[in-house]
Parts: sequence; C-alpha cells; structure tokens
Amino acid sequence: MIDAGIANSRFIAFFDECGDHSLVKINPQLPVFVLCTLIVEREVYARRIVPEIAAFKLRYFPHEGVNLHSRDIRKAEGPFSILQNAEVRERFMDELTALMESLPFTLFATVIRKDAHLKRYGDEAANPYNVALEYSFERILHFMEANRATDLPVIAEARGKNEDNELRASFHRLMTRGTYYNEAERFRRLVCPLAFRRKHDNIAGIQLADLCAHPIARRIIKPNQPNRAFSAIEGHFYAAGRVKGLKVFP
Repeated sequence: MIDAGIANSRFIAFFDECGDHSLVKINPQLPVFVLCTLIVEREVYARRIVPEIAAFKLRYFPHEGVNLHSRDIRKAEGPFSILQNAEVRERFMDELTALMESLPFTLFATVIRKDAHLKRYGDEAANPYNVALEYSFERILHFMEANRATDLPVIAEARGKNEDNELRASFHRLMTRGTYYNEAERFRRLVCPLAFRRKHDNIAGIQLADLCAHPIARRIIKPNQPNRAFSAIEGHFYAAGRVKGLKVFP
C-alpha cells in the first residue's frame, strides 16, 4: 500500500550518476564521480515536465518510449542514430538545450574528484558514493526545511541487485544517523522512501537527471571548455545564501 502522504507529497526527487565510484582503478578520461539529484514539484511534473518531454520525443521518434540517455545521444547510437545527420542533430540539440533550460526543476549535484580524494585520504578514503550522498542530502535537507516540507519520495535508476542494496544501506545510514554537520534528528524528520526503476520504465525525471550529470562532470574536468549543456542547466542549481546546490570535493 502506498502511503497517502507520500503519494501526495509536494516534491519528488530523482537520482542519477555519472562515472563510477571505484577508487581502485580511476579512469583518467573521467576521474570524477557525480551524483545528480533533481527535485520537482509533483503538480508541475505531471502537468508540464512529463508532457513537454513526451512532445519533444514525438517530434523526432514514432513514440514517446525512447529513453533520453546522455551517452546514446552523444554517440548517436540506437534510436539516436538519426543524429548522424548534421542538420537533424543541430535541430535536436538546439531544442533539447532549450527544453533543459526552460523546464522547472531544482538541481543538486556533488562531484567527487576521485584522484584528489584518494591522494588526500589514502587508505582512509571513504566510498565516493557515500560522500556524495551525504553532501547532496545536506543541501537537500536545507531545501526541504526552507520549503517546510518533510515528504520526499526518491526515485533512482536501478543498477543491479548489489549496487541497489549498497545504496539502500548508505541511504538508511544517512537518514537515521545524520552527518557530521547535521544531527540525526533533522534527517529523521524527513520521510524519503527510496525506489528503484529500470531504464525501460521510461521515467522522465531520471532522464532529466541523466542529461544533467554528464555536463556537470565535463565542467569540472574541463572548466575552460565550452559546455552549452552545462550553461543550460546552470540556472537550476539550488542557491540559498551560502548553501549552493553544486558541491565539488575535495
């Protein structure tokens, strides 16, 4: 049975990530781990975000079941092979950029620079996923308290049984124990059921988080490189006084 309060929560959160969280072998082309969280108002999500994403897809594909996956778009693979046509690609990317800029969502992202993290802490270096989860939810906690809200369903893309169980355990520890800077009592006021959905479920919010994650990673790795996708989402980052939605560590 679905909890009535959660089913009618004002906000919904969606998780996705870019890069892996292993410290054993660090990819020099992608030496970061990005945890991206996108928060939307439920009513806005239903009435605007989902329909606008579906309408965008239907301008290029025969149905809205195509999953907007960042890697496939960049590589022009699968259904996105249509992007091998330069004219179609330019029009598609222009429309997608405008869509990402205009849709109403609040963005939180934590970027762990794995090489620097490992260099600083050595064998004591914590799992980048756990670090990213803590930093992200410290900021999300601030957002929820500022909006006087407690219920926040969290939807993450399923990665596999072991990976999902690890995230469940990390999430449970965070929500019950708090963090160094935020006591457990504050987190325990939140009601944040964590659910996993497969890519074929075609969840619009997860796709938006995926489309945000890679541009954020590229921005940190190559800050001076033109990055139109990052520019489109930059205005969505949470900002309230000294609390910012984008955290880079260390």
